[in-house]
Amino acid sequence: MEEATASYQAALTGDAERYLAARGIGRAELDTFRLGVVAEPHPGHARYQGMLAIPYLGHDGRPLTIRFRCLEEHNHRDYGHGKYNTVPDDPPRMYGVDSIHQAVDEIHLTEGELDRIILRKIGLHAVAAPGSEMFFPRHRRMLAGFSRVWVWGDPDDAGAKFTNKVCRYLRSAKGVRLRVGDVTETYLHGGAQSLHDLIDEEKSK
Repeated sequence: MEEATASYQAALTGDAERYLAARGIGRAELDTFRLGVVAEPHPGHARYQGMLAIPYLGHDGRPLTIRFRCLEEHNHRDYGHGKYNTVPDDPPRMYGVDSIHQAVDEIHLTEGELDRIILRKIGLHAVAAPGSEMFFPRHRRMLAGFSRVWVWGDPDDAGAKFTNKVCRYLRSAKGVRLRVGDVTETYLHGGAQSLHDLIDEEKSK
């Protein structure tokens, strides 16, 4: 897994960098989270050629698995893949588990990996579930020791379902009300302060 991660990281293209920069993810985040592009696929990764590679790093920085994001603007199902793709038979994992080891009292949970990167960029310890349907009881146990779990569900039906599901599982969970868009869209619209303001708003209730 380390070999694949290093290979994809080294193959990051200008187009991928521009795609990520347009979403608030700059060079520091690219290096820290080891994002890359599948140029020469490793075994089992041929179907992900050309996609963004998002390694899931353990608390020690070691790659545990990789998920893939198609960078093309097309109907992904017509091309035999999803927008985001997991290697078959790879169990759903929580992204950003290093934050579980680093956070003290509170932690943040987003629906997707790139939103989690934005929260880390602005100084918040955060993890992500890879989609609204991918939060499972074992993930609840990973977050059970925190007095507050802030849930950043997208402002749509799937996001509401995600937030409600997590809040049912965890008494310490509380949703953050996003209005402009998801975490990334909110950050692009109003900067880091707009996200911190939403947390302050929830804390004041």
